[in-house]
Amino acid sequence: MTVVTMPRKRFSLWNVVFYSILVTGLWVTFQRFYAGIGAVTNLSDAFPWGIWIGFDVMCGVGLAAGGFTLVAAVHIFNIEKYKPILRPAVLTAFLGYLLVIIGLMYDLGRPDRIWHPLIMWNPKSVMFEVGWCVTLYTTVLFLEFSPMVCERLRWRTPLRWFRIISIPLMILGVLLSTLHQSSLGSLFLLVPHKLDALWYTPYLPLFFFVSAIGVGLAMTIFESWHSSKAFNHRLDGSLLESLGSVLAVVQSTYLAMRLMDLTHRHAWGLLAQPRPENAFFLLEMALIAAPVVLLYQSRVRNNARALYWSAVLVIMGFMTNRLNVGVTGIETASGVTYIPKWTEVAVTLFIVAIGVGLFRLAVTYLPVFGSHEAVATETEKVYSQGKVESRAA
Repeated sequence: MTVVTMPRKRFSLWNVVFYSILVTGLWVTFQRFYAGIGAVTNLSDAFPWGIWIGFDVMCGVGLAAGGFTLVAAVHIFNIEKYKPILRPAVLTAFLGYLLVIIGLMYDLGRPDRIWHPLIMWNPKSVMFEVGWCVTLYTTVLFLEFSPMVCERLRWRTPLRWFRIISIPLMILGVLLSTLHQSSLGSLFLLVPHKLDALWYTPYLPLFFFVSAIGVGLAMTIFESWHSSKAFNHRLDGSLLESLGSVLAVVQSTYLAMRLMDLTHRHAWGLLAQPRPENAFFLLEMALIAAPVVLLYQSRVRNNARALYWSAVLVIMGFMTNRLNVGVTGIETASGVTYIPKWTEVAVTLFIVAIGVGLFRLAVTYLPVFGSHEAVATETEKVYSQGKVESRAA
């Protein structure tokens, strides 16, 4: 079983930044739950959703989409070559959804009632469907992540059970993630007169789903690059090049759908008006189009650094879109100007820092980056030992 060993550093600038963010985040967290949400945000009744929803939740759910994308590729479409990067993707997805739930606890006026949708059903509500799907999918991700812990602790019986339920469990996870990725877009179909026409479209659920697939692939490339640097893990160039090819197709499809939708709704005329929304929209479209142009070039896909920066552009374009839909596109209709308070930004950085720290701990102590063959051999060995012991008994 392979466990990554980390070189110990007594001091570095990044450690100082990391712990400063943690300390600041803890202080703001105390203020949030002691003095209330109004003490640490610039939110109001006119503008109740800010970056904690636009970034922490809407971006967080999408950035964790690599889990369901690769699970579908490996276990449903049987693309075996992606197995070596499946476990890191599942870990990233699991941590991502945990952090989304943590982010929701900050944003909800009554976080102690977050469990209400589980017993107070309202099937006609899109938010009800999102809440249930996120809850169930987080549970599925926990179960998909659990074999790493069982292998580390050499728990044989749970490993046998996970092997039995793994395929139906992963199919369920893909279905649940597909539902709520699109349903996040459905939320904004409820506000046709508040969301700016550059972003409001009846195809929002489809756009949210397709863009989540793209950013999930980009996050896999992003995470693989940083893991290779931080954990001395070998970067498989051919595998990432293949991901880059798929990402190029997904992003070009997404861009084409967006352009056709804008043309069909005659929304291009809005760009002729002097509005601040136009600048954010053009930035978003540039960040979507640039990696499409880059990723169709083989010399970019075969260059690890160029592929990494193309993935970064995809991630930035995705985040810009989600912030535009959740914040920029609604600001004018609300009649107020929303600028996040520094404490809101501090909480967002705090949540990201927690995710980085937990990922580092998991990689250090669990078989996340061991080769798939080695992990499979170890697992099969545990299974076979369990069978021999049961027969002997």
